[in-house]
Parts: sequence; structure tokens; C-alpha cells
Amino acid sequence: MKHRKFVTVISGLAMVATTLLAACEAPPTPPSTATNQTTKPETTVPAGQTAAPTTTTALKETPRNETMYINGLQWGPPANFNLISGNPAFPINYGNSRELVYETLFMINQLNGQLEPLLGTKYSWTDDMTLKVELNKDAKWSDGKPFTADDVVYTYKLGKKYEINWSSFWTYIEDVVAEGPNTVNIKMNKTTPNKLTVLDSIELIPMLPKHIWEELEKKANNDLPTLRKEINADPVGTGPYKMYFYNDQKITVVRDDNYWGKALFGKLPAPKYITHVIYKDNTAGDLAFKSNQVDVSQQFIPQVWNMWKDGAPIRTYLKEAPYYLPGSMPSIFFNMSKKGLDNADVRRAIAMSIDYKKVSDLAMSGYSAPMQPSLTLNTSAEAKYVDQNAIKPLQWTTDVAGANALLDKIGAKKGSDGIRVLNGTRLGPYEVECPYGWADWNASLEIVAQSAKSIGIEIRTKFPEAPVWTNDLQTGKFDIIMNTPAGAVSPSQPWSRARAIMYSKGVAPLGELAFWNWGRYKNAKADEIIDKIPSVSDEAQLKSMYTELTKMWLTDVPSIPLMYRPWVFHTVNETVWKGFPAQSDGSNIPPQITIDGAGFKSLFQIHN
Repeated sequence: MKHRKFVTVISGLAMVATTLLAACEAPPTPPSTATNQTTKPETTVPAGQTAAPTTTTALKETPRNETMYINGLQWGPPANFNLISGNPAFPINYGNSRELVYETLFMINQLNGQLEPLLGTKYSWTDDMTLKVELNKDAKWSDGKPFTADDVVYTYKLGKKYEINWSSFWTYIEDVVAEGPNTVNIKMNKTTPNKLTVLDSIELIPMLPKHIWEELEKKANNDLPTLRKEINADPVGTGPYKMYFYNDQKITVVRDDNYWGKALFGKLPAPKYITHVIYKDNTAGDLAFKSNQVDVSQQFIPQVWNMWKDGAPIRTYLKEAPYYLPGSMPSIFFNMSKKGLDNADVRRAIAMSIDYKKVSDLAMSGYSAPMQPSLTLNTSAEAKYVDQNAIKPLQWTTDVAGANALLDKIGAKKGSDGIRVLNGTRLGPYEVECPYGWADWNASLEIVAQSAKSIGIEIRTKFPEAPVWTNDLQTGKFDIIMNTPAGAVSPSQPWSRARAIMYSKGVAPLGELAFWNWGRYKNAKADEIIDKIPSVSDEAQLKSMYTELTKMWLTDVPSIPLMYRPWVFHTVNETVWKGFPAQSDGSNIPPQITIDGAGFKSLFQIHN
């Protein structure tokens, strides 16, 4: 998806802080990494494809007390509901474990990183190379046909047959085979086994009905570009909702009262309808949310606390700042070949100079907790992997005096212009870049540049169009660049983040395309640990390995996290629907916008 551009150039951080646009989801595709979107995207219809047709142009109204409204996921007319098109409309999605229409085998829970049963009842490693998944015998497709192991095998193998979202898993998978109607064995590739990414697959890949998609393949003559053009206007899934109505103003799904999951959850979801109105911009979406026309908002809302100052029943999952659970760490990466920046002490000094509180307050509206640099998020699901006491002496905080002292110690002396020179190399100007119009990132980099100036390092911001930034990122044509390293809620975290930042094997040299480790950091010991982690199951050993890896990262500073960012912005208005999950409510339901992963369970909890 593309990002909506600002009309005017950023003129100051205060202005930026008041004009931030929404953040929307950015589906990860393990094992590669994806950036988090930071502004409202433009939704376009792919070349050669028309927008999905509708049977009527009138809005089909539904009773308000039976309809849950959501915003922040769809920003233009729907093009199709085809999971493999690359541009499916709400509610079809890959990468967020979205469960409304096409369900996944298991649901990821952001609170603890655990996988919870859905189409799959349990999974186990029968040997070092084989994951056995047992399926729910009650599961059925919305057309009444049973969901079986053949559907699972078919769905996985679509990714082997065509280059689609989940094709990358076949780097690690040798075969997927049915063992009777309700059991599947996923066999790993003997040369590239990776248990973590295989576990990712069972919560990320939405299951497709073989009996439907085989016919669509025949119709397309097994040609992927033709198959991508399929509108799939009435998708058949195992989920609790089916398409009801859509046009260029809204999309509505209706509850399937024959949903098989009633046996699993003990009841049907409370909302009969779920509707996503397509708002023209964030301001319109926020106004609708404030006026009780939206129940669950996935938009970035600046200063969200103002929403409930007048007593409105609006709240976030966390009662106090930072209000949202962290899901990723947008970071700056150093080109390790640049003179001056190739010095770890210079990189550490830059890290110590950054005003992280200002980044949080101005760029993120206070939604980022105090920075505790680590390869792990500061959540219970991840922080447990690292010995926090062991890494504490290496962690940095905002310390301008300390950064200046460090640069003095290594002999980086200030010139007449106030910029330091180290071993004959002037420390600047260096360019730090991210795409134009990604408002929170733009504001963050302005703060980085200002902070560096206070220690005698000259950094200038650069905000090119997104395609230019992508090329610079991948080819290493940068001094310092901002990106999100593997910002997903998944079983492979924090391994996939460490791999994105530090793993040098298979990384193309400067000038060629690299899809992780964009700064070309090299550490043979780090590579060795990253290679071993996916095969280790002993928790104590894992903690020791992640701790050692984190110490290397804190010592060498190949990247600097600037903020903790929510994976989704889960803000609810309880005027119509009540009982959304909240911290410490005992439900163990995560704030995953009621439709993603284990957040889906909240649909069975809310009530009028």
C-alpha cells in the first residue's frame, strides 16, 4: 500500500506533532521483513483490474445495536476480496492472523506470544523435523462442506506453486502432507530447517477451500496474474462472517449463524454485522469515532486522552500512558562502511545524544514508553528472553554530557564550526532518511539530527519518495536510514528481529539488493547464534543465547531503536458495545482490534 503524502513540507516539530496522520497495519511476511506504515495509505486498484462490482449503489443500512463499526483498515473503494491479489479489501488480510472470513490454524496472542487453538486443536513436534497439527473435526466452510487436512495441504502448496504471500515459508518447508482427514504433518527442509518460521506459518496463513480455489485456478488456466484479477466477491471461508454488502463507501460482513466455531466458543459472536466505513481521511474517521459512529478505531489519534476528557466512554487497552501495547521498534540503521560511522563509539555517542522522550512526545503523541534498548520489546512476551540485569550496564539513555565525554575520549575534536573530526574524518554531514510524508518518522529524524548537533556530529534529514527510500535501503545507498526490523507479533520474535538487524549470511554486498541487515553489519559469532536459536527449545539456553546476542548488539550499535510502536492502535468507544478487553481484566484477550489473532475472542465477550 502507498502512503498519503503531506501537502506541505514539514516546517517544525511542533507543527508535525499536531498534524500526524494515522498509522495502519503493515503485514509482515516472514522470513523477510516489512516496514510499518506510518500514515494513511492510498488504496488503488491494480493495473488491469476494475473495482469490485456492487449490485446496488444505495447504502444497505443495518441496525446500530447489531453492528460493530471499525475504521483505519480500508482507505479506498474495494478492488477485490482475493487473498492472493496483493491488494485485498477489508476484511481479507494476510499477516495479521485476521479471523473474520478466512481463519488461520491458530491465533497469536500479543500478550504472551502464545498460539491458541482455532482450526487447529493442538500441535507438536513428533521429531526434530516434523510438526504435527491436529485439526478441529467440527470445522466447516461457510458453504457447509467440511474443512479437512486436504484444504490445509492445498493452501500451503499454493505458496509453493505460485509466488504469493506465504511462498517464503517454502524456504524452510520440504513438504506438507495429510495424515487422514484431520491431521497434517509439516516437514521441514533438511538443509534449512527453522522451527520458528514453521510456527509462524500456522498462525499467519489463512486457510482456503480447495474445492473453490481449484476451480478458480482452472478458470485462470493456472496463470497467477489472471488468478490475481479474480474479484472473489463472495468468499467462502470457515470464519464467522460472510460478505453482506460493499460499495465505494463501506464494506459490511454479516454473521454466519451456522458458524462451526459456536461449538468451540460456546456461542456466536455478539455483533450480527461488522462494517468498515471508508472515510476520506483520518479527521473524518476520528470525528465519526468521537460521535459514536465507530466502535473500534485502528487510526492514529493524536493525544487520545482528549477523547475521554468530557466523560465519553472511550478508552485504550492501557489506562495510562503509553496507552497502547508495543508491537515494533522503528529504528535507524548505520551504513557500516561510512567513515566515522564505522566507529562503534561514534554510533554509541549518537545513541546517547537522542532525546527519546521528545521522540515519544512529539512524534508518537506519548504512545512510546521510555526506551530500554534491547533486541526485545519491553513486553512480558519478549523481555523474558534476555537477562535484563546482564545487559543493563551496556544499555544507553539520553546522556548528552556522557556522549560528549565519549567522543572526547576517542579523540574526536571539534573544529571551528563545532563539528568533530576523528582521525582526519569530519563527522558529517551525514544524511538520515525515511520516506516523505511518514509524519512520525519524519519528526523523529528531525529530533535525531538536532540531538546529534549537540555532540558535534552533523546529521541532515532526507525525505525522498518511498520508492527511492526502498532502493536506498536495499542497496545500501545511505549514511543512516530508518526502517522497522521485523515488526510482527509472531512466534519467531525476537529471533526474526535479531536476524533482520544482525545476520550477515546471504546479505548482498553494497550496491546489490539486501532484504535484511541493510547496514551490512558483520559478526561471525552473531551469525552462529542466530543460526542455532531456531533449533533450541531449552528456555535457559535460549535466554543465554539471546542475552549474548543482545550484548553484542549493545556493544556494536549497528542500529538504534527510536520508539516503541503499537502493532495496531486499539481504541474503543463503548457507547453501543461494551466489554472490550482491558489490561488486568482477567480475560487474557489482547487488544488486537477484535478481529486479529486472539483479539478475535472479544467478539464473543462484548455486549450491548
